[in-house]
Amino acid sequence: MRVVLLTREYPPEVYGGAGVHVEYLARGLARLTEVEVRCFGAERAPQKGGPAVRGYGPWETLAGADASVLRVLSVDLAMASDLEDVSLVHSHTWYANFAGHMAKLLHGIPHVATTHSLEPLRPWKREQLGEGGYELTCFVERTALEGADAVIAVSEAMRRDVLRVYPQLDPARVRVIHNGIDADEYAPDHGTDVLGAYGVDPGRPSVIFVGRITHQKGVRYLLDAARSIDPEAQLVLCAGAPDTPEIEAEVEATVERLRTERGNVIWIREMLPRPSVIQLLTHATVFVCPSIYEPLGIVNLEAMACETAVVATAVGGIPEVVVDGETGILVPFEPGEDGAPTDPDVFVRGLAVAVNELLADPGRADVMGEAGRRRVLERFTWTEVARRTLGLYGELVGA
Repeated sequence: MRVVLLTREYPPEVYGGAGVHVEYLARGLARLTEVEVRCFGAERAPQKGGPAVRGYGPWETLAGADASVLRVLSVDLAMASDLEDVSLVHSHTWYANFAGHMAKLLHGIPHVATTHSLEPLRPWKREQLGEGGYELTCFVERTALEGADAVIAVSEAMRRDVLRVYPQLDPARVRVIHNGIDADEYAPDHGTDVLGAYGVDPGRPSVIFVGRITHQKGVRYLLDAARSIDPEAQLVLCAGAPDTPEIEAEVEATVERLRTERGNVIWIREMLPRPSVIQLLTHATVFVCPSIYEPLGIVNLEAMACETAVVATAVGGIPEVVVDGETGILVPFEPGEDGAPTDPDVFVRGLAVAVNELLADPGRADVMGEAGRRRVLERFTWTEVARRTLGLYGELVGA
């Protein structure tokens, strides 16, 4: 069987959970079958033990700022070509879904699409793409998913969302295969060189956030909650890749106010290499995931694998990862029509209370962290993800 994975992100250009997913899935599948990755961006050499990789750039004639979505589709056109002797294509996110859909129509091969998020459930993307661009991404996603031979949801909650948003889909075509994590790579690192480089005191408690600066990740609510979080605790923000200049400016202004009001705020703006993130996670008392939309949340698995207790929003697939009271604390969340919390003050207070609860009892936080790593090892490995994914491929191609 020869499989081609279609994706926007692939190392070294990875900035979100979908990119992490494709990186490790490709590595796991390469041990089991013939795999090639087609991605956005420059050509790159394959990783050690990984599949062959081909990069594609957008059409130069679409260089205008108003054509961002059209530039994506021009990459999709190139990715869908030249697929002779391919058994199946597997696309990830709307950026590559249309390439998979076109490959299916052009070459008569099955198309599998993994849903890492759903465009209609992320209305804030209008700010990033403009009204017309957002409508086009919704069209692309709907067309590709409804035409796919199989749709993989990364959680049971995501499967429910897929069937609710796209009721034309046959439920039998929507399968759940959870995300995974490499627990050999994501393991506690008790060194302190990274902490020293960024001014984090290993002798003091710390609360850490790792994620992009986007409405979806809820960083604004964590910053509001920080006013009520024990000021003796360091707040470490590994937050970069802002969706828009406006949201970056908003976060910057809030961080500056926090530094004046409570101090102990460390903002690391660059996207850090994985080993640096692992060390920072390991030393944190609490990892916070304040997302308002999260189909699963690989970052929670990353923190748990580093034996760090998690405070996370009880939204999407997060409750399938974080066990409330055992590996962390889940904060109740009631979304409004725009995806934001119906009562932001209640949500913010919930975050602060949960974080302070663990800061006040570091022994309990340690126990939760140890339980979190055990759960990762038992339930969320890439070996199992690759095996189940290959089994689905086999059903579709008759192998």
